[in-house]
Amino acid sequence: MSDAAEWSPLPRSRTYELVLEAIEEKILSGELGVGDRLPPERDFAEMLGVSRSAIREALRVLEAQGVLRRPRVGTGPDSGSMLGGTASIGLSRLLRMHVALANFDLDEIVEARIIMERASVELAAAHADTKALARMRYLLDRMDDPSVPREEFNDLDTEFHVTLAEAAGNRLIADMTTAIRGAIRRPLLKAFELLPDWGSVAGGLRRDHHAIYDAVASGDAAEAARRVEEHIRGFYHKLGRDALRAAPGHGARDHAV
Repeated sequence: MSDAAEWSPLPRSRTYELVLEAIEEKILSGELGVGDRLPPERDFAEMLGVSRSAIREALRVLEAQGVLRRPRVGTGPDSGSMLGGTASIGLSRLLRMHVALANFDLDEIVEARIIMERASVELAAAHADTKALARMRYLLDRMDDPSVPREEFNDLDTEFHVTLAEAAGNRLIADMTTAIRGAIRRPLLKAFELLPDWGSVAGGLRRDHHAIYDAVASGDAAEAARRVEEHIRGFYHKLGRDALRAAPGHGARDHAV
């Protein structure tokens, strides 16, 4: 498709932002798609009537967003940047930063998680294969070890929820789950450190996770959705708004697990 795309010169008063807009327009219109290559840097600059530095800056932004892969050094038909990259990673990174920086209220984050995770476990109950269930089982076994440090427990907890979302077969929900958990990781760990009885809280989380897994493994979508909502709301209640507010280093007004 890239060979058929027509490029028009851009006003010289604008720089890489207009280059980004031109590329985005080609993608949204369907003229460019995954696997297509952009023109080589020098040719691209001439086509758009901008400097090569503007092209390089725009490509760096797109690469950081996971929209494209930069080419190997060289010339020829394979020297242009290829669209596709690691879009899932890029989307997660962007969502994570925006969630961390935005002034979202704690209740907004909790409700967003509940909506997404109810949907993901319902789908997982219908679509989870043996590989996904085995991965969940492994993560549960790791979390059941009472010697697991709090930080590792939290990372395993996050991976369990992400695995549930991935088992649902919806990559967007999985990326959003990853992003939200990544955005709140540090304040959550700080809040964990303030808990006087971590053992009791961890025990409750283990029981919740096993109940969610059992419902998914048995194909009971309604029970899985009920369990995951109780799990999220219950943990929020146990941890408490005050503990999360007291945790230093948070980017939003409040956070939830």
